[in-house]
Amino acid sequence: QVQLVESGGGLVQPGGSLRLSCAASGSFFSINVMGWYRQAPGKERELVATITSGGTTTYADSVKGRFTISRDNAKNTVYLQMSFLEPEDTAVYYCNAKGLRRSSLPLTSYDAWGQGTQVTVSS
Repeated sequence: QVQLVESGGGLVQPGGSLRLSCAASGSFFSINVMGWYRQAPGKERELVATITSGGTTTYADSVKGRFTISRDNAKNTVYLQMSFLEPEDTAVYYCNAKGLRRSSLPLTSYDAWGQGTQVTVSS
């Protein structure tokens, strides 16, 4: 019942910056955690960054100091600001959201995924 739509992907040169956005819509009571995952060709999907509704963040070691995750709770949107991009960052980036369903007794959780957006870092 939760839909996620990513935007902001594209082609960027090494050392450049890009900002990804993911907007959530549909039926839900809360979005407890939002995050970004990525999958490069020939590799497993990996966690990039997460952020809770209270603002607590986590990052993969490979992106610490370069990427910043943030969210606008009023807009149900999560962002990923990517700076100092490297060719190794090339991947399909997926938005994820976990929270509670609306009007559910007892309360139940959901785990929603977006369709993904391509990020290519190349000169």
